[in-house]
Amino acid sequence: MTLWRTPRWLASSVRNKLLAMALLPLLVAFPLMALLLLLWGNVAYDRLLITKVRSDLAVAHGYFEQVLSEVGSGTLGVAGSQALYAALQTPPASDRNGLNEQLALARERLGLDFLLLYNAQGQSLARAVPTGLSRADATAPIPRMPAALGTALQPARTQGAQARLLLLEPEALDALAPHLSQRLRIPLVATRNAAPATREAEHRAMVMLSTHPVLDAKGQTIAVLAGGLLLNQNLDFIDHINRIVYPDGALPFGSQGTATLFMDDVRITTNVRLFQDQRAIGTRVSQAVRDAVLGRGNTWLDRAFVVNDWYVSAYTPLQDATGARIGMLYVGFTEAPFRLVRHAMLALMGLIFLGVMALSAWFSLRWARSIFQPVQRMNRTMQLVEEGQSGARVGELAARDELGALAGHLDELLDVIDDKTAALQRWGEELDHKVAERTQELEASNASLQMAQQQLVKSEKLAAIGQLTASIAHEINNPIAVMQGNLDLMRETLGAHAQPVRGELQLLDEQVERMRLIVTQLLQYARPTEYAGYVESLDLNRTVNDCLVLVGHLLSQTHIEVQRELRGTRRVGCNRQELQQVIINLLINAIQAMPQGGVLKLVTEDWVPDGPHGVHAGGTLLRVEDSGHGLTAEARERLFRPFFTTKNDGNGLGLWISQGLVERYGGSISAANRDDGLGAVFTVRLSTEPLAPAATPTNDGRPGGH
Repeated sequence: MTLWRTPRWLASSVRNKLLAMALLPLLVAFPLMALLLLLWGNVAYDRLLITKVRSDLAVAHGYFEQVLSEVGSGTLGVAGSQALYAALQTPPASDRNGLNEQLALARERLGLDFLLLYNAQGQSLARAVPTGLSRADATAPIPRMPAALGTALQPARTQGAQARLLLLEPEALDALAPHLSQRLRIPLVATRNAAPATREAEHRAMVMLSTHPVLDAKGQTIAVLAGGLLLNQNLDFIDHINRIVYPDGALPFGSQGTATLFMDDVRITTNVRLFQDQRAIGTRVSQAVRDAVLGRGNTWLDRAFVVNDWYVSAYTPLQDATGARIGMLYVGFTEAPFRLVRHAMLALMGLIFLGVMALSAWFSLRWARSIFQPVQRMNRTMQLVEEGQSGARVGELAARDELGALAGHLDELLDVIDDKTAALQRWGEELDHKVAERTQELEASNASLQMAQQQLVKSEKLAAIGQLTASIAHEINNPIAVMQGNLDLMRETLGAHAQPVRGELQLLDEQVERMRLIVTQLLQYARPTEYAGYVESLDLNRTVNDCLVLVGHLLSQTHIEVQRELRGTRRVGCNRQELQQVIINLLINAIQAMPQGGVLKLVTEDWVPDGPHGVHAGGTLLRVEDSGHGLTAEARERLFRPFFTTKNDGNGLGLWISQGLVERYGGSISAANRDDGLGAVFTVRLSTEPLAPAATPTNDGRPGGH
């Protein structure tokens, strides 16, 4: 805690006093008391819930025994009635209508599922007709007494009115009450934590059965009356138990009570829901509960996971007449609401203890304030200084003891440190300023040096090329002059005799002129600034359209779409033929970059320089865009160097000459890839007036000089 962060040089006696006065009672005694109280409250709450569910089980089991007693006493009452005895004595004995009607009234009155009458030899005499049964079913022959009832007949003579629980096979129940067979088959539902199942469905019947003899005046058995209640899927029976154990409002906090009857470990009737409207009939109890209740005969009182939720549960075994455990009776209620209440109570207790601890801490700190306040303020001051707030100070303290004096010395020390730090910062800022100035100077010098190096390299290359081409031109011009002189001499000498070879002489003149033009172009490549043509004020848009006409034969052989956006309004100062040479070179390069076809876009627009206008105030630019493969990084770097080409049949002089021609008139040419990466774009910027003067042309229209 920041509150207890103290300097290392603080006396140990002060630190120990602070810990003893404030921390020890709060961090040891109170938490220990709170923990013990919480543990006791948790255990007591669990015992209360177990006591509740034990009493619920007692109520449910008492009602179950009461129903057994009522089934037995009701059957006994019918067996001992004078009306039944009289009906048995009324001839003819083969007429069962009277007995059937009397048994039907008794069955309805007792609420039984079946009521049958057999003679002493086990042959059927009559049975109750359920409501809705057809007359054919009512008059159908009744099977003999099932073996399960035959074995129970002898004990029935001596036992009391209590009915018994029996497990019957489907055939035995069908012999007693065929209309109940549809309630027998219960498909087993896979249940979490249940024992492994060896069958897919439960077909047996769990019944409350009561058998009583009908005696004559001499006490001899003349008939046997069997009545019973089928528990399989008997929803009314289990809902009635649930209403008795958990009437409306019996459980607080929204908890839901449930009751269930098990045959072995299978739920045969329950009000536990598997889904919203489907009861969990066919689900099974967990392996742990089965082993405890059915295996060892114990009563289970604990929390258990029932189908899909946790319940405070109680299970008790159900036994048949032989004492064998054949099922279970269950009651329980959802645990979640009680768990929430328990957590709320524990939280409330915790809050109470926290409140007490906070109040105690407040009193303890108030009492110890005279000791820890100076230490706290000094500690806080040091933290602020460490965080960069150099102006933080302890200030005046009420205490005039050693701690007060120590706080004053600390403020004086911080003042000295603040002064020294300010001086160091000033020196550092001055040093940074000087370093920044030197860095800018070095960067400017470095940039100038790089530009000078690039210009020197370019000049050296141009000088080398110029020297080479000038030497070649000089060596070629001499033979050309000799050849031209001899041709002229031959014409003068032969006179009219030269007429037969006039065509050959003309062809020689043309070839000599062609060689002279080639030499002139070589010199133009070497010294382009010395071979400028006439400077005209040109309309760039018109010049672009004229160039498209000149390359029309190339465009007609491709699938290239030409798009023109000619928005330039300013005229440019340049030589027409040389400007056409530059534009045609760019158009041919764009056409060759799209052998499979594409889009050739030509854009002209006015431009103004970014910086001060200087000698000129802008002009018009031309952008030539293609949709080819674009330019690689290496190609962009070396594109305007002489003899660099990406074509197999190129000489690498086209763009270099074009750049020289454009720069001669104060313009520039640049290359880049399009923004979408699909092709290249070449931009030619031309000025309204040229920056460099042009050379004077010769009389034949060609640039002068060699």
